[in-house]
Amino acid sequence: MLDIKKIRENPEFYRVETQKKNSAISIDSVLELDVKRRELIAETEKLKAERNTASKKIGELKKTGQNADSAVEEMRIVGDKISELDTKIRSIDEEQTDKLLRIPNIAHNSVPEGKSSEDNAVVRTWGQPRHIDFAALDHKALGEKLGIFDFERGAKISGSGFPVYRGLGARLERALLQWFLDSHRERFGFEEIIPPYLVTRKTMTGTGQLPKFEEDMYRCDKDDDLFLIPTAEVPVTNLYADEIIPDSNLPLKLCAYSACFRREAGSYGKDTRGLLRLHQFNKVEMVYFAHPEKSYENHEELVACGEKLLQELGLPHRVISLCKGDLGFGAAKCYDLEVFAPVEKKWLEVSSVSNFEDYQARRANIRTKINGKNTFVHTLNGSGLATPRVMVAICEQYQQADGSLVIPEVLRPYMGGMVSISR
Repeated sequence: MLDIKKIRENPEFYRVETQKKNSAISIDSVLELDVKRRELIAETEKLKAERNTASKKIGELKKTGQNADSAVEEMRIVGDKISELDTKIRSIDEEQTDKLLRIPNIAHNSVPEGKSSEDNAVVRTWGQPRHIDFAALDHKALGEKLGIFDFERGAKISGSGFPVYRGLGARLERALLQWFLDSHRERFGFEEIIPPYLVTRKTMTGTGQLPKFEEDMYRCDKDDDLFLIPTAEVPVTNLYADEIIPDSNLPLKLCAYSACFRREAGSYGKDTRGLLRLHQFNKVEMVYFAHPEKSYENHEELVACGEKLLQELGLPHRVISLCKGDLGFGAAKCYDLEVFAPVEKKWLEVSSVSNFEDYQARRANIRTKINGKNTFVHTLNGSGLATPRVMVAICEQYQQADGSLVIPEVLRPYMGGMVSISR
């Protein structure tokens, strides 16, 4: 959430920058509420002063044995006005907060200008896309031929977008997740978390999924009003909601595996074959709680973690800096990591690594103490990694002319030393 004080001080900047992120909320409408709210607060404070004066007058009259009825009535009228104004202020507070929660974060000044993914900038590329000189299968056909994916039965039991991994496919998926977690814990210095998969509305609001993206979420329609998490970012970031993290603990680095659940309400017309776009998928998430002065340094560290995993898997990839028009709602800056799928002949996003600055921390009230003053931390997160498109890239990068699938070397210890999968 943005700071209303900063919006008040520089409204034109926020008008321009929020429009670049396609905000539907008018900055002027927020400021109008802010002016009205402050006017009402000033009026309330004036009335409270009058009430205090009246209260003293009543006390003096009673001490001297005089009739205080008119003064009591005066104080009652003032009290009623204060209650009426307090109700109006609460109503404006709720409306203003709702609007602020729907305004996107402001992009960092290093983010490229642009309106869509066409304007994103390639920062660097690693590896050479594989040249395949045989009739290669796409990941869906190969996986079904090898018996490692079962999309038909997944659709039967849950609908499209819910894959079933079978046999060595299930084992390969588990190997990926275990290797990701081991790498983050043992080599990158993260503390591992197993979070809940159901969270409250307040928790979803803290990281920015609500209220704007409620239609994309799976909600339990019961009195408990819980949501299935779209990413482990949500519960892990909110672990420290309404807390003060000692600055000596920053950066605080947490990682977590979770299943992720998304309706993908805006996916109409997009490629949903096989593992390309799912309603349920597996992912290891990285979360940083950072010192405000060091968060962009930490941002590069997070990107390097994802790149290291892709390099060790031997998957050609690139790092993309998203332009302002393609930047996510809460992010101040974001890098996408994309692997190349040689049969699909396209780049596939496997991680988005974002710096939210204090946007989430302000919503969730996560602070640290710097020079004796409570200050909002900066939060960062990124996939380390999401498995579906990594699996797509492995299937297409490592398939052989005889129809077998070579297992990336780093995963073989997790597969009992197995070198390949064949039918």
